[in-house]
Amino acid sequence: MSIRIKNVLVEGKERNIYIAGNLIEEISEVGSGKEAEFVIDGKGKAAIPGLFNAHTHAAMTLLRGYADDVPLQEWLSTKIWPLEARMTEEDVYWGTKLACLEMIKSGTIFFNDMYWHWRGSTRAVAETGIRAALSAVFIDGFDEERAREQMRRNEGLYEESKKLPGRIIFALGPHAIYTVSEESLCWVRDFAEKHDLLVHIHLSETKGEVEECIERYGMRPVEYLDSIAFLSSRTIACHCVHLSSKELELLKQNDVKIVHNPVSNMKLAAGRMLYEELKKAGLYSNIALGTDGCASNNNLDMFEEMKIASLVHKSFSGDPTSMPATEAFELATRNAAKTFRLNSGVIEAGRLADVVLLDLKKVELVPNHNLTSNIVYSANGSCVDTVICDGRMLMAGRKVEGEEEIKEKASEVAYELVKQGV
Repeated sequence: MSIRIKNVLVEGKERNIYIAGNLIEEISEVGSGKEAEFVIDGKGKAAIPGLFNAHTHAAMTLLRGYADDVPLQEWLSTKIWPLEARMTEEDVYWGTKLACLEMIKSGTIFFNDMYWHWRGSTRAVAETGIRAALSAVFIDGFDEERAREQMRRNEGLYEESKKLPGRIIFALGPHAIYTVSEESLCWVRDFAEKHDLLVHIHLSETKGEVEECIERYGMRPVEYLDSIAFLSSRTIACHCVHLSSKELELLKQNDVKIVHNPVSNMKLAAGRMLYEELKKAGLYSNIALGTDGCASNNNLDMFEEMKIASLVHKSFSGDPTSMPATEAFELATRNAAKTFRLNSGVIEAGRLADVVLLDLKKVELVPNHNLTSNIVYSANGSCVDTVICDGRMLMAGRKVEGEEEIKEKASEVAYELVKQGV
């Protein structure tokens, strides 16, 4: 399929974008360029790269608003984990479909997920057309038998993943150092190295996690993972709130990728990521941005996440130049594409056709003195008009195929899950 977007704003100038298959083949002057099977009038719109949500738990859309304003460990042990234990693959399928719908509606074309019932997630992603890196939650609770079962399961899922569309990436998902044994972490390390797989893990999210690690291993979390040679350029470490200067250096030495989740960190009072310190350590290009799940953020709008990321660091540092709009935007586009090894994240010829069109007539985008500033500080997901992912139109005129059914069915599933626990 070929698509021509005509008269659309690209980096401040009106251009035509020609898409062939799943690639941007050409960006040309207005009035020139190739003809296409499908033509989009881009007048009054701006083309930006599709956004990346680098850390979430998609099916947690079912838990939106269910358990708010509770301390993290209490939240997990008394609210989240008991309800998740009742979830079926079909529940996760509909929860993930709802997440995909929400992300498409707000201009996100890729998400990095860790959740239960991996097959339900993959089915939802395959059907909705979005990109994703999907990992099954790997938790062994320091139990040898459960560890072996988790290893066998991930080996089987990896083989299954070879039949999935190329836009779905199989990743390993060891939950955290306080839920996964050293034996299992070493297995993940070796399996990832053998098959060149990304490894998605929560790391140094809370002070309690750091204190427990020091008590158990005599080291801080990053030091511990480095001591077992777990860290590598494939490691995607999420949160990274409580880090020492030594840990910063270890992350740099191992080329670890870091995902910042400001809204979730603030809502759960986990703390503030040391963004400026990470930059000084040479890790800026390794930082991406994520929402976390809807139980600890409540929405999946990456426009909101960019704004809050920028503002929180300005506020805490007392420096209004901290994380300017250009950097916040790159965390959700260019940097994230690099993290997940995808030829995306910018609008230029030869890149994957992951293109979002913003409606410049939306009141939040008027006037347009600086589009990047508007995107980060004033826009929201409703400013997105059209979403193209992998060369396929997922939303046009803010309409997504099947969206009413998804909302209705996901609501039914969510209410039934909560009802079962009463």
